[in-house]
Amino acid sequence: MQDKRHTLVSLVQDEPGVLTRVAGLFRRRGFNIESLSVGHCEQPGLSRMTVVVIGDDAEVEQVTKQLDKLINVVSVTDITREDKVVRELALIKVSASATTRSEIMQIVDVFRANIVDVAPDSLTVEVTGDEDKIDSLIKMLRDFGMQELARTGRTALTRGVFSQTK
Repeated sequence: MQDKRHTLVSLVQDEPGVLTRVAGLFRRRGFNIESLSVGHCEQPGLSRMTVVVIGDDAEVEQVTKQLDKLINVVSVTDITREDKVVRELALIKVSASATTRSEIMQIVDVFRANIVDVAPDSLTVEVTGDEDKIDSLIKMLRDFGMQELARTGRTALTRGVFSQTK
């Protein structure tokens, strides 16, 4: 079976060490975590973890079952084939001189991104969207001289009514 990118969404107890245990399970199974996004969710005491890994269906199914057995994991679902909303956030600090500043601002506007910091020699851009949109903006800004880049990784929710219970 062919390897592909899988999006796993898990509700985990919001306690110290949970992230280490989850990452350790992926490490032991030989998976590289392509992106990881974790934050509080709608249920007090729980966090939603979105993990993107590359592997074949059988391997990912096996690691999903093992993840579901961890004591601090409330639920885990592979939403790869589900209808979902997927977003990522990036902060991009790009070199900007008096001559290039307006061109950068036009590009940022086309991508519906925001300038969140202005310095004499740089602009910091905030962009949200799917990975392709962010990749395209980065490609456009790279020629101006990228000073720093920070990306959150994929965050995803299924569309419509969805209940994650164990």
